Amino acid sequence: QVQLVESGGGLVQAGGFLRLSCVVSGRIFSMIDMGWFRQAPGKERESVAHITWNSRTTYYPDSLKGRFTVSRDNAKNTLYLQMNSLQVEDTAVYYCAASRTSGATPKEADYAYWGQGTQVTVSS
Repeated sequence: QVQLVESGGGLVQAGGFLRLSCVVSGRIFSMIDMGWFRQAPGKERESVAHITWNSRTTYYPDSLKGRFTVSRDNAKNTLYLQMNSLQVEDTAVYYCAASRTSGATPKEADYAYWGQGTQVTVSS
């Protein structure tokens, strides 16, 4: 059974930063692509970052480039999302997601396993 457990969410003022973590168990973490998604109230879930199994390729939507950074530590089975210069519009539940294998795209349909989500709230 694959489990993904996120942590690191919370309340932060605009301009601040947070670092999310996601620990994965039950799958060979080093062989799968990983992603972060978010869902704000009343909006569809959207991709915020994607990283290949070997960390050679990362993806961010244009609106988040330069503020968000995804990374992973395969030795610790852990995925990270560093979020800087946070804005009120970044308020959402953030989800960690794992693909079944390598070669995934940032599209939600490519991810088979999901964490429970962690709330990020940015105040003005």
